[in-house]
Amino acid sequence: MTRPKILIVDDSKPILSLLRVILGKKFDVYSAIDGFDAMNWLMSGHRPNLIISDLQMPNIDGQELSAYIANSSYYEGIPIIILSGADESEIQECCKGMPITDYITKPFDPKELLEKVNRALQSKTSVSTESFPLI
Repeated sequence: MTRPKILIVDDSKPILSLLRVILGKKFDVYSAIDGFDAMNWLMSGHRPNLIISDLQMPNIDGQELSAYIANSSYYEGIPIIILSGADESEIQECCKGMPITDYITKPFDPKELLEKVNRALQSKTSVSTESFPLI
């Protein structure tokens, strides 16, 4: 059976390494240091089953990357989880109307991240952040 492919997009090397360790046991993990690097990887013919992206990155940020995914007939429908150091209200405001499946704030609980990854891979349906409850 083929393992799901996850693309992690974050400009923090420690976060990329940590996510590789956490997710690499169950998934094929690929990484990009920003949205520009991620778009190059995608345009090289790759199609992940899930994208985990930071919001605040140089060059092309997570919001711009999400918009690119949403406006592409080839990539639309890929679940996107935002993993960001921004607070929840900032994440919700930044991603309002974007095809974000879920989000998690840094620092994060690896168990919670795995639960959200598994849920996103099972549902494969995007949910607008407008439906996220304000906490």
